[in-house]
Amino acid sequence: MDFTRFRRPSACLLLATAVGIGCTVVVAVEADGDGGLVLLQGLHGHLVVLGWLALAALTGAILLGPPKSLLRGPLAGLVLVFGVPAMLLAGFLSTGTDGPEPRVDAEAAAPGRTDRRLVVVTAPGYLDPVRCVYVHDGGRLLERRWLAGCFNGDAEESGLAEAVWAAGDRVRMTTVGGEVHEVAVGAGGRPDRTVGAR
Repeated sequence: MDFTRFRRPSACLLLATAVGIGCTVVVAVEADGDGGLVLLQGLHGHLVVLGWLALAALTGAILLGPPKSLLRGPLAGLVLVFGVPAMLLAGFLSTGTDGPEPRVDAEAAAPGRTDRRLVVVTAPGYLDPVRCVYVHDGGRLLERRWLAGCFNGDAEESGLAEAVWAAGDRVRMTTVGGEVHEVAVGAGGRPDRTVGAR
């Protein structure tokens, strides 16, 4: 059986895979901020693995390129010489920032709405844990996350005691010391301000 006829389609498929993974990595990095897609934010912890997959796909696409090309070997070598150290460095740098995964403490749907929910997350900080309140808005695939407030998890007075919906477009956050913060939520799910009590 002649496998040479599969070289070009395989090379094109691997190249498309490498480009697709690369674009996903870029979009996931951009989506990590406020208002980003929740689906892409979930990929943020796997960027190094995606980078290795993109590098492998690109190398395979080059090696399966035109069979009579003299540039295949040197080009693949060049990609590996620059790509492998870059991915090792990215992996090393990510281990310094990786810690325990944030823990979801509570979720509550907005009154009268199925496309909006309140999510309370505890993230381990360098010194103290931080409890953050997020508003998730939209359907599951296009769901966006907005920060409504962050509180010092160990503080006796300014720690978060409760986060609830005051209405379908208003979030009420109460500290352990009894201080109440209300944040209005716009039509797109974006809070009008972010509360910080640390």
